[in-house]
Amino acid sequence: MAQRIVIENAAIATVDARDTEHTSGHVVVADDVIESVGAGRAPEGLTDVVRRIDATGHLVTPGLVNTHHHFYQWITRGLATDHNLFNWLVALYPTWARIDEQMTYAAAQGSLAMMARGGVTTAMDHHYVFPKGSGDLSGAIIRAARETGVRFTLARGSMDRSEKDGGLPPDFAVETLDGALAATEATVNEHHDASFGAMTQVAVAPCSPFSVSTELLRQGAELARRLGVRLHTHGSETVEEEKFCHELFGMGPTDYFESTGWLGEDVWMAHCVHMNDSDIEAFARTRTGVAHCPSSNARLAAGIARVPDMLAAGVPVGLGVDGTASNESGELHTELRNALLVNRLGPHREAALDARKALRLGTYGGAQVLGRAAEIGSLEPGKLADLVLWKLDTLAHASIADPVTALVFGAAAPVTLSLVGGRAVVEDGRLLHVDEDAIARSTRDEARRLARIVAGD
Repeated sequence: MAQRIVIENAAIATVDARDTEHTSGHVVVADDVIESVGAGRAPEGLTDVVRRIDATGHLVTPGLVNTHHHFYQWITRGLATDHNLFNWLVALYPTWARIDEQMTYAAAQGSLAMMARGGVTTAMDHHYVFPKGSGDLSGAIIRAARETGVRFTLARGSMDRSEKDGGLPPDFAVETLDGALAATEATVNEHHDASFGAMTQVAVAPCSPFSVSTELLRQGAELARRLGVRLHTHGSETVEEEKFCHELFGMGPTDYFESTGWLGEDVWMAHCVHMNDSDIEAFARTRTGVAHCPSSNARLAAGIARVPDMLAAGVPVGLGVDGTASNESGELHTELRNALLVNRLGPHREAALDARKALRLGTYGGAQVLGRAAEIGSLEPGKLADLVLWKLDTLAHASIADPVTALVFGAAAPVTLSLVGGRAVVEDGRLLHVDEDAIARSTRDEARRLARIVAGD
């Protein structure tokens, strides 16, 4: 018999296709899936109820889905704070090229802990720095995700265009074409789980047009489709990238990606700030997804992505934290608010996004982008029980009548309970499966060790 968790007396935002909401409703979880969602109290006569929660004063939403991140950057936060993207990368690549397995594991723990504590139930990491002799970095990241208890996609990145080839990374920080492809395939074969409810999935993810050869992009796309996994990269992030692509390839980023097989419903790209009407049409036509990273885009002065226009055209859009060297808070729930506010600075002004559209970006939109909309991203019977109870009856939110408005426009709301597949990951604001105080100490120590290594070079 299924073991059930019953949540009652909560405001509920299901984020289903009809945006169904309940001012006071229930959610019943049976093992790892949602059994029922509705108004009022849970059905009578439920058996094997192992926990019954009175969620008065709370809003229940789907768990947040992060669609773009670089975990290793947790130990290089607060550096190069006044740089644009290209100058920031040039300043930090030499430091990042010194990371090892121990540093990567600690940084992944820090990144995952911060996100999970703030309502993320599905995380992803785009890791593309693999120094020679640094150990099993992919394995370390996946181990940290497993220990934290969140659902996880590793986007196994790669770089093979270094300074000698006209790229930005230093020569010692890149892989060879064949080496990158072989290591990526091995990572997929070892770690990717395609089954319903999978806790770990892997995507093929060459880093960016300015750090990857055309051949790595083309062969990377072929590899991903042969293996049946998704594709991820950075795209159209800055005006400098636009200029780089025109100078090197004779076309803009979107046309270049299309020429290498990098548009399609199995692809999502980070940022997509500098997109013209033709670019947006191409993404909509091919159902290519976008990871919108408003805080990072602002931190690096990249610009304002045309999210309202993308959504109107039918482009799948989710939210991303991006690496914590360009978004030091490392939290996704703040991106709900920042996505709404930043996009209102654009041409659509107050009509750009509202609270419910922002919540959809951070939940169902992210599930679409990761190819998991049939499993997560909304509260519906049969979907995985990935959900969050946000406490909204304290000083920070109690005077805001609408709970979704309170969550998105207000201060960061405390997480009373976060479930991943029906299993509690956060309770009363504390992580249940890892020691966040120990993680804080280890990330500090590894950040200092990395700084000493760099200073000694």
